[in-house]
Amino acid sequence: MRIIFFLCLTFLAILFLTGCAAGPNTVAQTSDSNGNIAGFWLGLWHGMIASFTFVASLFYPNVNFYEVHNNGNLYNLGFVLGAGILFGSGMITSSSRKDKNEKDDEKEKKDDG
Repeated sequence: MRIIFFLCLTFLAILFLTGCAAGPNTVAQTSDSNGNIAGFWLGLWHGMIASFTFVASLFYPNVNFYEVHNNGNLYNLGFVLGAGILFGSGMITSSSRKDKNEKDDEKEKKDDG
């Protein structure tokens, strides 16, 4: 019974993970209807506005979250860096705030003692 449960759980995990696998972008390196191919800088911008674009894409069918007519790896790098700028900055703020609070606590202990 235990082995069957483990096998079913393993099968479901594999099924879930393969469903998340990325597929090929068949229109990469091809221009859009205006003749443009998105590069690094546009990828950086798209990454920075990703959260806003995602919300807009839920309500407007002509808004896309990701530009499929891109130049490949450079666009992807820009997109990831842009998303990191937007979402990763909170970590820096919280760690500097934590350091400041620890320094303030040490200063209060010195003043009291």
